[in-house]
Amino acid sequence: MTDCHSPTIVQPAIPNTDMTPLERLLLAHIFDAEQHDDTFYYYAETGTRDCLTLPLAELRAAFAASDVPSTATTWIAERLNGVAPEDTSIELNLSVTFPGSGQRPARGQVWAFILQDIVRRSATLDYVTVVSAFTCTGMRPDGFGGMAVLITLTPSMQNRPTISLRSFLPKSPPTNPTACADTSCSGSTRRQ
Repeated sequence: MTDCHSPTIVQPAIPNTDMTPLERLLLAHIFDAEQHDDTFYYYAETGTRDCLTLPLAELRAAFAASDVPSTATTWIAERLNGVAPEDTSIELNLSVTFPGSGQRPARGQVWAFILQDIVRRSATLDYVTVVSAFTCTGMRPDGFGGMAVLITLTPSMQNRPTISLRSFLPKSPPTNPTACADTSCSGSTRRQ
């Protein structure tokens, strides 16, 4: 069986004072977290998590202590409204549309909305970067690559190696029409 992984790092470390308790709780479950002095370093050894199960008491306490409007507080408020009184935990599917963001996140990238809220409020962070490598235990053509995301005050920018590699391809058709392996080269045909 082939296993795919996406080790990920978030840089720079996020100051504790820039996050609400709710954002800190969610990020610590989406990523792995290490506290260094008054900052948190977020990373994921095998990939970020987009389905979380949290104790309701812990989630409610973090929510109540987060008095700053944010994408996370809006979304969690909706989730808490649907909880039955006898429930002690809640499952959060982070691959759904986040209210207030106006868009559905790319699979497993809800963290981009949370980190952007943090950057918008921060007096010390101008941006945050998230870099992932895509690896696979099998030699699959779609099992390798990576991603870099720059999160600023404005919508985040994302780049994947396949996009960058296309910039190396010639702008005009090659002299050897069979030199292109796909139809991304203008005027060429796919090799058979």
